Amino acid sequence: MTQAEIKLCSLLLQEHFGEIVEKIGTYLIRTGTQPLRMIVNDTGLSLDQVKKALCVLIQHNLVTYQLQKRGFVEYEAQCKRVLRILRYPRYIYTAKTLYNDTGELIVEELLLNGKMTMSAVVRKVADRLTETMEDGKTMDYADVSSTFVRLADTHFVQRCPLVPEAAETPEVPPPPAPTLVINEKDMYAVPKLNLVGKGKRRRSCDEDENHEHKAKKHKKDGEDAEPPPDDGIYWQVNIDRFHQHFRDQGIVSAVANRMDQTSSEIVRTMLRMSEVTTSSSAPYTQPLSSNEIFRSLPAGYNIVKQVLDQYLTLLADDPLEFVGKSGDSGGGMYTVNLHKALASLATATLESIVEERFGSRCARIFRLLLRKKHLEQKQVEDFAMIPAKEAKDMLYKMLSENFVSLQEIPKTPDHAPSRTFYLYTVNILSSARMLLHRCYKSVANLIERRQYETKENKRLLEKSQRVEAILASMQATGAEDVQLQEIEEMITAPERQQLENLKRNVNKIDASENQVDETIFVLESFIESTLKKP
Repeated sequence: MTQAEIKLCSLLLQEHFGEIVEKIGTYLIRTGTQPLRMIVNDTGLSLDQVKKALCVLIQHNLVTYQLQKRGFVEYEAQCKRVLRILRYPRYIYTAKTLYNDTGELIVEELLLNGKMTMSAVVRKVADRLTETMEDGKTMDYADVSSTFVRLADTHFVQRCPLVPEAAETPEVPPPPAPTLVINEKDMYAVPKLNLVGKGKRRRSCDEDENHEHKAKKHKKDGEDAEPPPDDGIYWQVNIDRFHQHFRDQGIVSAVANRMDQTSSEIVRTMLRMSEVTTSSSAPYTQPLSSNEIFRSLPAGYNIVKQVLDQYLTLLADDPLEFVGKSGDSGGGMYTVNLHKALASLATATLESIVEERFGSRCARIFRLLLRKKHLEQKQVEDFAMIPAKEAKDMLYKMLSENFVSLQEIPKTPDHAPSRTFYLYTVNILSSARMLLHRCYKSVANLIERRQYETKENKRLLEKSQRVEAILASMQATGAEDVQLQEIEEMITAPERQQLENLKRNVNKIDASENQVDETIFVLESFIESTLKKP
């Protein structure tokens, strides 16, 4: 765990959960697995605060617990899971593009609350969608429920592990911590719910006063009412499935850039056919015959079987080897080589960064080393057609920044420089790790910059919010235009300009965070794929 990762985790926890949760989360990340007593002693917080903070972290899957042999419970922070908070906007946007506003709000609610029952999610989303609709229109629970079922069918949401039902006996005391289990078959099984109803709008202040005594009566009735049919069945967002989708999108766009749109559509079809059957960590997709691929192509692509076979042969013969041929049955069996695809994406990212930082000539040397593996300085000068002095400067510059490495091969045991070969090479894995570390530092700097910008303009932001609140309440009561204009003029022209600049700067920082996270995803996926490769 690097210092950059710990700092970024700390900033993310503070921004989303507050100081107390951040203190406990950071402590667990730094110290590793700890029991409750040690957490209370070392953090200096009260037992009640620590318990509540741990509940929040466990609810959001940021901390796990396990029962030790001696009978006490230890808590462990999941640093990688904390860093995923950075990717929440991307998960929500993906759900919106695939399943419209309903899918977006379902994923957003699950991410905001960590774990929720299906009935609670459906009601909350229906209410939120009803508020955005025109007067008189409402969102039906059944529509939200059907979108939730589609998300479960495509594995974007999954069930949380449950406490196994066991016969309680008075002789045997309950364990200090429950052991949660989940059956693979039930992970995406949606409970049969008969949710009937429509979304409700929030009442205005006057209506709230009139209905206050009714609400109290309903609350008393609700205490005696039976629990919902899916009580105890909690759902969470399947982050690995979203990552699989991002990886597939990256591969498809890479094929489109290298070849053409039809090739990318064929690869997209192959990935879509095996997205549920292939695990997110598999190096290859399941083998698919060309006949199966032909039948599964989108309706808009009117290409004949012979043309499809030609495209598949071209893809299989391509040097990048995104698609491989694994047999000849069924018109030819083809797989998508996920590991090589991720390696190509990571290499392209490295090349792009070298070009942006050091210029096109350095990028030429970098690509040359990638292709030739090991080269002496003289060979680099000759192959790259760059003068000796410039080539030496560029190589040393990249060497000092850890983009290239130097390997010594001595002719004699004494390692005398005159009798030693010095070969330049690129270690893609170590370069990817180094860049990943820099990306974490960049995101931490961006978050700190955004916090500084908002803190500097705190008074102005509060004033703007107050004015907006007054305007909204006056518009609701039917105030005249002259009165509204007077309220708007409370913010002067220079203040308005300052607010515009702040908004523009914060938007730039947010966009930069998302762009850096895309690079983080490519590098992380490549490193994980390389480490898991047998």
